[in-house]
Formats: sequence, C-alpha cells, structure tokens
Amino acid sequence: MERLTLSFFFVFLLLLAASFPVLTEAGSIGVNYGRIANNLPSALKVVNLLKSHGLQRVKVYDTDPAVLRAISGSGIKVTVDLPNELLFAAAKRLTFAYTWVEKNIVAYYPSTEIEAIAVGNEVFVDPHNTTSFLIPAMKNIHQALVKYNLHSSIKVSSPIALSALQNSYPSSAGSFRPELIESVFRPMLEFLRQTGSYLMVNAYPFFAYESNSDVISLDYALFRENPGVVDAGSGYRYFSLFDAQIDAVFAAMSALKYDDIKMVVTETGWPSKGDENEIGASVENAAAYNGNLVRRILSGGGTPLRPKADLTVYLFALFNENKKNGPTSERNYGLFYPNEESVYDIPFTTEGLKDYHDKPSPSPSPATGGDGKSGPVNGDGNVSKSQTGNTWCVASGEAGKEKLQASLDYACGEGGADCRPIQVGATCYNPNTLEAHASYAFNSYYQKNGRMTGTCYFGGAAYVVTQPPKYGSCEFPTGY
Repeated sequence: MERLTLSFFFVFLLLLAASFPVLTEAGSIGVNYGRIANNLPSALKVVNLLKSHGLQRVKVYDTDPAVLRAISGSGIKVTVDLPNELLFAAAKRLTFAYTWVEKNIVAYYPSTEIEAIAVGNEVFVDPHNTTSFLIPAMKNIHQALVKYNLHSSIKVSSPIALSALQNSYPSSAGSFRPELIESVFRPMLEFLRQTGSYLMVNAYPFFAYESNSDVISLDYALFRENPGVVDAGSGYRYFSLFDAQIDAVFAAMSALKYDDIKMVVTETGWPSKGDENEIGASVENAAAYNGNLVRRILSGGGTPLRPKADLTVYLFALFNENKKNGPTSERNYGLFYPNEESVYDIPFTTEGLKDYHDKPSPSPSPATGGDGKSGPVNGDGNVSKSQTGNTWCVASGEAGKEKLQASLDYACGEGGADCRPIQVGATCYNPNTLEAHASYAFNSYYQKNGRMTGTCYFGGAAYVVTQPPKYGSCEFPTGY
C-alpha cells in the first residue's frame, strides 16, 4: 500500500511537471571595469553603482587590492587579469605563478568571489610578441590554483580578438589563422577542455560596421528588425552581426573538433562618440546596440550554430576613460560618466527589460537588399557605376591592422569576393601579408560589383589605382 502511494505520488509529480513549460536558464550580463582615467569614483562607490543597477559580474584588467577589497562580500563575481607584461615570468617560472596566485587570488578568495583569471588580453595582437608565452603561462597559473585547491572554483582562459580568425564569413566557414592553430589554438582548446574552462572572446560588431558601413546594414549591426543574412554554407539566416561573429568562432573551434568548449564574450560594446571618420559612433547607436544586446542575452537561447549556448557577455565598458590613447571612440565606450550618471538609459536585468523599448531614429539606415546587405550608394542614394576604364582596388597600408582585417573578413565573406587565390598554397597566398591579401580581396569585390562608385572604399581602408597592382607574381583580375 505504501509503495502504491509513493508510485501514485511520483506519477502525479510527473504530470504536474508536464503541465508547465520548462524554464531554460538564460545568459548573463557583466561589465568591464577599466580604469585608464584620472577622474573615476572610488572602488567602493563603483561597487554600489554596480549593485544599484543589478550588475552581478565584473571584469577587471589587473588585481588592484583596493578594487578586490571593495568587491569583497558584495556578491558580485569578478574576473581578474594577469597582464600581458607578466606572461613571460608566469610562463618561465612556476614559482612566480605560485606567488602571483597566493598574493592576488588566495589573499581575497572566497570573500571576493573570483570566478576566472584572464591570462593576458588579445595576446596575438600584442606588439611585444608574447604569443609563445601564453599557453605555458596559462598552465602554470592553473597549476598554482591546483596547489591551493582552487582549480575547481576558478577557471583560467585568455581573451582573443576576432583578428585571430582567418575566415569569419560565412559563419559556418569560420577558421583560425593557420599559423596559430598548432602553436596556440589546439593546445589552448585542449587545456580548456581538460580544465572545464571556456574560450574568452572579444567581439566588436562596431569595427566591422564602421569599416564597411556602405555595405553592412546598421539595423543588422544593432539587433534591429532586418531581412537577415543567409549563411550559404549552413543555410541559417542571421539577424545580427553579433551572432554571426560568435558563430564564426564556434565554427573555427568545431573545425578543430572542439565542439564541447563553451564561450564567454569578455568584451563587446559600441562607442557613444567618435571622430568624424568613425561612422556609426553615437549615443543613439550605442544605446541601441547595448540595450538590444542585453535583451538578446537575457531572453535566453544561443546562436544558430549553438542554439543551446546561453552566453555570458561583458559589456565594454563601465566608464568613459579619459586617459585612453587612440581615436575619440576609445574614450567613449562607457555606460556611465565618471560622475556615475548614465550616458544613456538601458536595462541590465530581466526585470528592467519589461519597460525597455529601443527608440530608432526616423532617419533611414543604408539601403538593403533582401539578403540584408547594403548596396553601394552615391550622394542621392542611388547605386552608381564607374565610367572609368581599367582600374583596380588596393588596400591602404595606413588604414591600420584592425580596420584592414575587418574589411578583409567582410570582403571574403558577406561581400562575396573570390578569396580562394589567397588561401594557403594558392596562387596569390604569397606574399603572406595582410595588406597583400586585403588588396586582392578588395579588388575582387570591386571588380565583381562592376567597379561601382563606393565599392572601393571599405571605410577608408582602400583606394582605386589605374595601374595593375604588383604583389609578387600574383595577377589581379580586371573583371568577372
């Protein structure tokens, strides 16, 4: 009789559970707390600011004692950073790793809820050539955590920039740069698998849009309603550039047979102000990108390639930082001014999303076709065609590596350029330089589009020439 009662009760629970929808865990939102400024509030005030806005995760770029003490007991989880300049020491001496972990982690944990250590940041683009030290440093820091029995609670990883990808479009063809696969990515991903950690990725749709605003829809970059872009390889339709970028990294991992590795987006954001040539940098666009991103993440669900991969995403950045070098945008990624006032109002919690509505400007985005791509336009908004004879499009060596890489990714991907000749072993692979490869891709795009006005621009990263480009023995086509 007792067994019958328990069985009946068990069946009742099953029926009850089946009567309600299963609630899936959504992603989470954190923020990067950079401090390259001379006018920021105290760490204690910052912690109160985070708590008042419901932000429960923060990432810092060092292990400043004042910051770690201020976070203590707050319930805020923190990711700390071992700076690039310490990679050599951490890689070469296990004793250094032991001392660093003891001083910067053990001294504060668990009252300060350190959940991860970022070993370096965007190491592959570090001008000090620290790439070879990355994997040994990660392993030594992890071994130090093992010594103090913290390896199950604190994960070790390293943020990568999207420039670590050889291909990013279509997303299903995403791949890592060949020279980094065996030396870095395969051992890194194996380390992440063995330690139960995740890949850290910094993704900025703003860079791609700014460099290719004539061909990428602003709505597509800002998570607004748009026709979407179909991935010819997978058949998936993407409605945001962010998802497409993230899936390119997932595809690159999958190509190396690491489908099981999770991802955390350690940086993403949009500047509220920029120089005249920094197209798209505005308060309205920053509010739209970050607000719609928060809604996208907290609503749950993954990407087309990884539909169950709920993401943790760290917005960049908490404050405008007035001492950062570079263009105006670098000092205007902040969600807050140093006086703690919001640069724009967006929610950071599920509760806050209930009253959130993106407020797009009545001014139109660039004209888009049914595939979600923008077409090259002239001053009156109509597509125009060059009347010149033989001309070619080449990359500008003064554009900078980030802009050239973003433009190359677009041209070879969404732009539909024929980039097969610049793949490893192909006729135009050598010289193996970013400028040479970008020139070939830009010219392919330019020629395929009939040398239309605006198709050799790429945000100022390219220009038209009237003589055949000379890059080794590679011949540039003049038409398709």
